[in-house]
Amino acid sequence: MLDATRELTVVVGLARSGIGAARLLNHLGHAVLVIESQSSPALETKAGELRQAGIDVQLGVPLHGDAFAALGPTTATVVVSPGIRWDHPTLVELRKSGVSTKGEMELAFQASGDVPWIGITGTNGKTTVTHLVSHLLQHAGLDAPMGGNVGFSGAELVLERLERGDPQPNWLVMELSSYQIESAPQVAPRVGIWTTLTPDHLERHGTIEAYRAIKHSLLERSTAPILNADDADLRAHATGLQRAIWVTAGSREDLPPTIQPSLWIEDGQVWQAPQPGETGPGKLLMAADCLAMPGAHNRQNMLLAAAAGLEAGLSGAQMEQAFRSFTGVPHRLERIREQQGISFYNDSKATNYDAAEVALHALDGPLVVLAGGESKQGNPNSWLAALQQKAAAVVLYGAAQAEFDQLLSQAGFSGVVHCCVSLTEAVPLADQLARSHRCLAVLLSPACASFDQYNDFEARGDHFRQLVMSL
Repeated sequence: MLDATRELTVVVGLARSGIGAARLLNHLGHAVLVIESQSSPALETKAGELRQAGIDVQLGVPLHGDAFAALGPTTATVVVSPGIRWDHPTLVELRKSGVSTKGEMELAFQASGDVPWIGITGTNGKTTVTHLVSHLLQHAGLDAPMGGNVGFSGAELVLERLERGDPQPNWLVMELSSYQIESAPQVAPRVGIWTTLTPDHLERHGTIEAYRAIKHSLLERSTAPILNADDADLRAHATGLQRAIWVTAGSREDLPPTIQPSLWIEDGQVWQAPQPGETGPGKLLMAADCLAMPGAHNRQNMLLAAAAGLEAGLSGAQMEQAFRSFTGVPHRLERIREQQGISFYNDSKATNYDAAEVALHALDGPLVVLAGGESKQGNPNSWLAALQQKAAAVVLYGAAQAEFDQLLSQAGFSGVVHCCVSLTEAVPLADQLARSHRCLAVLLSPACASFDQYNDFEARGDHFRQLVMSL
């Protein structure tokens, strides 16, 4: 039961972030109510677990002003999950009326105290960089767990330490989506990393300018902002950041004079620019081939992570050793197996055209590509051109199959195209096509969200892995 004498914190949403936020708030002594607009047996199970911990939950409660008016106690704070639009009319009205509204990541940031954050954002590459940074720091003996938009939610990560009474970590490495950043304007990382910027989530943010501004705001609040100089949009629109640390996977001579990189690659080595008080062209940091992941984009990811490692006090030798031991990221060009000369790659994390194009360029063809799911706004032309270059066959599945079939036809794709209901039928067919067309690999790189058939891209990738292992 709610205590009408106490100010109330309302958590909106009963997904992972909402559950983590509710548990963290309860641990910190807040009166908490979780509201969820849906109702189902699965949600009732989750609600029951929270109620056993002393947290009130109400299912079937829409996010509407009348619902808040009926709660009784004074609502002091509203915490929203990233799946809730920050510009939802009810949230806008609550803010106008003086009710504090924040995202789950801002709650986690405030509860983490003095622990420095490394915040990683970007349209593509942020998950790989998050894994790399955490791996670098952990390999060097630092306590640096990762979470946010990958693995544990931010609130779960903070709560885990508080509940166990463990010492606070040296660093928190957080992957941050645009949804999480826009609802957390107080999050100010010690180190901020911006990987790439291409149009994405426009169905929510409206324009690329609005989407870019959200990412930019995180770097503005970061003490040490690190940026990928190989990204055309970042070069054009992120040059005004103070103290910006730029990296390039190519030669520094190829960059405009306004950008002086701190790390670059030359003669097969990673070079670091001279530090204050040093002279000369710079110093060798490590071998450029120490990360065994395919694709030029992964060299960019490596350098972004290395720049963060330098900020954390790591040496080039420490980082080279750590990079050599890195095994890769689940669902991002994850090599599952090789069978009779055909490799199978899980790239379920590729939820848009640009990410799927990166995967195509990273692998040698010919390929059989599996694509489909819930389509997103974006320009498919470069992706279609890469399919023409690398794919002997494309197997389409899910809600986008008719749309993608039409795109391939209009683009004059010269390979074979098949349509299936789901991955269950698509994977065995892709295996047969790879054999008959003498392809080097089968690549799941959907270029779509997963929500037509799966809860998230991880569930989609796990299903793909199961199907491949059962071939």
